[in-house]
Amino acid sequence: MPVRRSTGRSYADEVRGCPRVSVRGSAHTGTDVQKLVLMSNPFFEPSTLDYQLPPFASIRDEHYLPAFDAGFAEHLAEIDAITDSGEVPTFENTVVALERAGATLHRVATVFFSNSVSHATPFIQDLEQQIAPRLAEHEDNITLNRALFARLREVPLDGLDDESVRLVEEYLKSFVRAGAELDDDSQATLRRLNSELSALRTEFSQKLLKDTNDSALLLDSAEELDGLSADAISAAAGAAADAGHEGKYLLTLILPTAQPALELLTDRGVRRRLHEASVNRGARGNDADTLAIATRMASLRAERAALLGFDTHAAAATDNQTAPSLEAITDRMRELAAPAVRNARSEAEELETAAGHAIEPWDWAFYASRVRKAKFDVDLDALRPYFDLERVINEGVFFAANRLYGLTFTERPDLIGYHPDVRVWEVFNEDGSGLGLFLGDYYTRDTKSGGAWMNSFVDQSALEGTRAVVINNLNISRPGEGEPTLLSYDQVVTTFHEFGHALHGLFSDVTYPLFSGTSVPRDFVEYPSQVNEMWILWPEIVAHYARHHETGEALPQDVIDRIHAAGAWGEGFETTAYLGAALLDLAWHSIPAGTVIEDPLAFEAAALADAGLDFAPVPPRYRTSYFKHIFAGGYAASYYAYIWSEMLDADTVEWFRSSGGLTRGNGDHFRRELLSRGNSIDPLEAFRRFRGRDAELQPLLVRRGLA
Repeated sequence: MPVRRSTGRSYADEVRGCPRVSVRGSAHTGTDVQKLVLMSNPFFEPSTLDYQLPPFASIRDEHYLPAFDAGFAEHLAEIDAITDSGEVPTFENTVVALERAGATLHRVATVFFSNSVSHATPFIQDLEQQIAPRLAEHEDNITLNRALFARLREVPLDGLDDESVRLVEEYLKSFVRAGAELDDDSQATLRRLNSELSALRTEFSQKLLKDTNDSALLLDSAEELDGLSADAISAAAGAAADAGHEGKYLLTLILPTAQPALELLTDRGVRRRLHEASVNRGARGNDADTLAIATRMASLRAERAALLGFDTHAAAATDNQTAPSLEAITDRMRELAAPAVRNARSEAEELETAAGHAIEPWDWAFYASRVRKAKFDVDLDALRPYFDLERVINEGVFFAANRLYGLTFTERPDLIGYHPDVRVWEVFNEDGSGLGLFLGDYYTRDTKSGGAWMNSFVDQSALEGTRAVVINNLNISRPGEGEPTLLSYDQVVTTFHEFGHALHGLFSDVTYPLFSGTSVPRDFVEYPSQVNEMWILWPEIVAHYARHHETGEALPQDVIDRIHAAGAWGEGFETTAYLGAALLDLAWHSIPAGTVIEDPLAFEAAALADAGLDFAPVPPRYRTSYFKHIFAGGYAASYYAYIWSEMLDADTVEWFRSSGGLTRGNGDHFRRELLSRGNSIDPLEAFRRFRGRDAELQPLLVRRGLA
């Protein structure tokens, strides 16, 4: 699941930009309201709350624009002070000054762009459309500043510690990749491309959110929901009522192609309607169609890559990742594709035998669950009563972190989030010292993007004396009044996964903000979160949290054993669906500059066929029209990162198992050598220090059934 990051002072991955908008939400007018807003604006000073948690209770819509205006001006003034100082460039007066610059902009941007995906009200959406191009222009004003780049190149490295040397080197590389060495005409073109891409990223995100909400499947009767549990039917009734359809039932959509209800709905016609609602999002030819935006973005990215000296955007995007080359990435993905599809075809044959008819995409999950039950006596949906959200969080996720790392968690109802759903916990080390704050926003709503992610409100930094404030966002359907929130097994996996990202942020122990927490290469960032999934069924952990919400009975050991036995079942489908998305991403971003794509859906079909992944019963995890990771997030030409990181993850799981498992010593070693390092050292070097060698591929092949 994507991690949304505030990487140093850059917002290029997830941020947009904006001209002026009028101040809203006040009875005052004209200069009076401007003075009032300026006097009371909570973004103008560091928060006085614990750990500098943003003062959400004080933040109003009218605060954002003045804070952005002031933040832009303040940041540029600080850059001018660096370049105009007249002093010989030093590490302190140039690099450290650059790291400290832009505090007001950073405070407002982290809150605003978190809300743009977590609580995108009409006001936030309107302002985002305007702020995105402005922010892109502002970042260009810094990274294309020749005087600043010249000073960076003149900073002497003698006498600096390793992290400081790396900071200088990373800034220089980032400025070059951003176009600092281009001539004036090329920089002007680059600015135009960046501005348009920023606006299109926002437009894609907002249109997709609208069409995802509009595409939710509305049903007239509970009979059409046959197969769903009582609490799921209640949640569908509640969702319909919230949408103004009292007495009906609404199945909302999650971001990936596969919708959870497809595993359970007995009505094949309803399954088909739900599947088609999912795969047609953004491609229905209405005012929320995203295909033209995606095509335009791919074209603009190709043009920008050529301007920067790369053959394709994919080559540019993978130039600073842990993978050795774009060719190595492409070769590895294609190498995995053939055995993955072979396994998927074998699985399909079993499903067709069980169904008595050909398997369509909307049939797969339904019959896969039945074949799994027949082969392994495992019914994952029947486990929901054992996965109450409160116990999963407190007695599962937090308990595992306590046993492995010595952490304890205290809920802080006195600290307020940006929405009533948001909960805040203070996190303590084993010695009682404060580590940071963890926020959880677990329920779906119309203003929240689909999927699940981690974000950071405050980055740990010894330079700035800050400790981490991080948040996990999920999209769990809200149960009926007074009913427990029961999770599917997949949602339990997601909860542990996203908390792995949170730990990566919380454990950060670096000097400079640029290197903090999850600010690592995209193809490394998913690795710690994937490792955290291993504790879900670890005996000591699962016995503690997986208890029936009514009887308190523990999940039986024989059921856990059968889940383990069934672990490789369905990996043909999962790997094929994932690789379909990963290679579709690379196809879109491997087009040369000047390529004209008349029909984006035909391009998509050709890309899947070329990769050998055109197996109709298994569509890609994301199709072009709702592939938010690559068209409205930071994963363009980087969706391969999940399986690339999983190689490190699978090897790490082997290390834990062979080294004694869930022990404080193991946790301290993983925390010290890897999780705390951020990007202060080369991530693969951090892995070597943790593991004692480079990662090996075999554990991943075994896990995926591809050995």
